[in-house]
Parts: sequence; C-alpha cells; structure tokens
Amino acid sequence: MTGSTLLLLGSALYTALVCWRVFGERQDTVRERGRESAKCQTTGCQMVQADNAQVWDSSAGTLAVLADGIGRSNTGMVCAQIAVDTVLDLYEPYQGLNEPAYFFKTSFHEASKRIQRTIGERRGGASLGAVFTDGGYLHYAVAGDVRIALMRGEELIPLSKGQTLDVLAEQAFQQGKISRQDAVWSMDEKRVWNYLGQDGFHEIEVCDPPVRMKRGDKILLMSKGIFDVLSWREIEDILLDPAPIQELADRIVLEADRKEGMDKENGSVILIQGMEA
Repeated sequence: MTGSTLLLLGSALYTALVCWRVFGERQDTVRERGRESAKCQTTGCQMVQADNAQVWDSSAGTLAVLADGIGRSNTGMVCAQIAVDTVLDLYEPYQGLNEPAYFFKTSFHEASKRIQRTIGERRGGASLGAVFTDGGYLHYAVAGDVRIALMRGEELIPLSKGQTLDVLAEQAFQQGKISRQDAVWSMDEKRVWNYLGQDGFHEIEVCDPPVRMKRGDKILLMSKGIFDVLSWREIEDILLDPAPIQELADRIVLEADRKEGMDKENGSVILIQGMEA
C-alpha cells in the first residue's frame, strides 16, 4: 500500500476519531487461556488519536504492542498503525517464540523501514513498546518513549527506561563518557532520541534477562498522555484495587482526563494479568 493511500485512509478515519473523542475512550478486553488483557485510550487535548494499542493472544503466548505516533496531521496516526501492524504480522505465524529479543529487534527494524517507505519525505515516526509473555516469563522491547511496568503485590515496578535524552545522559555518565554536572543538566531533557522511522534508527531497549512471572502479576504499558500526567503513586493506587482489569484500565485513563491545566498528549493503557508461574 502506498504512502498516499495510507494517508488518504487516515483522513477518512478522522471523523470517526473525533466522534471517539466525544463519546468516550476506546476500550477492549481479551480473555483467553487464563490470560486476560484490557486496553483504554484517550485523545487527551489533541484532535487526532495517534496512539495505537493492540493485544494478540495465540498458542505462542500473549503479545501486547503500543505505538505513539509522531508527526503532524494524520502522519503520526499512520506511522503508529504501520508499527503495530508490522510487529503483529510478523508474530502471527509463530506457534512458539524461542528468541523474543531477536524477534523484537527484527520486527522493530522492519517496522522502521516500512514507515520510512510509506511517509517518504514527510517528518514522522513512532515510539513503540512491546511485551511478550508465555505465562512463565515477561520479555519487552522499547524504541522511543513508551513505559512498561509490573504490578507485583502492592508495588508498581518500572521495567523499561525509555530512549529519551535524560536516560541517554544517565547511561553516558555511568559509562564515564560525560561528567556528573553534564548529566544533571540533561535530567530535564525528555526529548526522544530514537524512534521508528527516523534516519539512523538505533538499537532498541530489550529486557535482559527476562522477568519471571508470578501469580497475580499485572503488566502495564502506557504512552506519554498517561505517564506524563499521572504520578507513579496515583497509578499504583488504582492498580491496588481488586476490580476487574478493564475497570482498572478505564480508571487510569479517566484519572488522566480529569487533570486540568496542561496540554495533554494522546494517552493509552494496556493491562495484562492472569499469568501463572
């Protein structure tokens, strides 16, 4: 499919997205083989929803993918769609996934190439986060600024760091490449330095080693419109409630929507639970 065709399709979806904003956030729940997932989205203060969140449950395991599109008009929306579709298309044939880290690296790079081919000279791309679990272990990958965390017991544990300039500065300091003062000066710089679709796409952040899952764990993926608006403690307090998982996802998004006095980005949440060790 050509870039012009995709962008025309994006324009056709614009009215539906505006209606989505008026009538509420998108939500969906999946239950299969003891695994349960839920997702919820909001446009925030934006006119177009450029996030894309999907969950695929198969015999290989559960794959959750969340993309935050980058670009004006509907370019970001198209980029996010390409990113998610590419990863899910490449995952679909698997009956078992023995090397999740390799799968993430190859599928993320392929998604980046497809975005570049589609948008051409336009400026755009997507941050992308993905989680795979077969019920025993959690594997994740991130390009750009999507956050992944694990709710275990009464604690929300951050897993991914993200690929923003403040994280890059911290890593450079730990490796002795920059001074402490330079690192401190960079702590407030949250701009993304690596994302799908950019020239010179870098290596992605992957989970090493994988996380051993325990009964009752909840996996959380969220985009900037959520983690920039709500504090870690606010999200943790919501997830402490033993309510159904879809209700928890809805409440996180609703709480972000209630915040006033800020220009909020698109926000998306994916929750997964029911994994047994």
